[in-house]
Amino acid sequence: MSTYLKIQAYVKARYGFEPKTCWIADAKEKCGIPVREAWNRQPGRRKHPCPENKLPAIKDAFEHFGLLKRR
Repeated sequence: MSTYLKIQAYVKARYGFEPKTCWIADAKEKCGIPVREAWNRQPGRRKHPCPENKLPAIKDAFEHFGLLKRR
């Protein structure tokens, strides 16, 4: 099972930036991967959504760890 730390390490090694955990959670929702509701999340919106230019790198990490099927 992949953790947020493993996803962050993979993206940093491959793409040169470390995604915020809130970006990963937002990307998971956009890809239809189930996420738990954070205790401090405001209903219906994210304070820091994943930037569109970072989404492909995070999706690649999801594919690498088997959360999404490879294209």
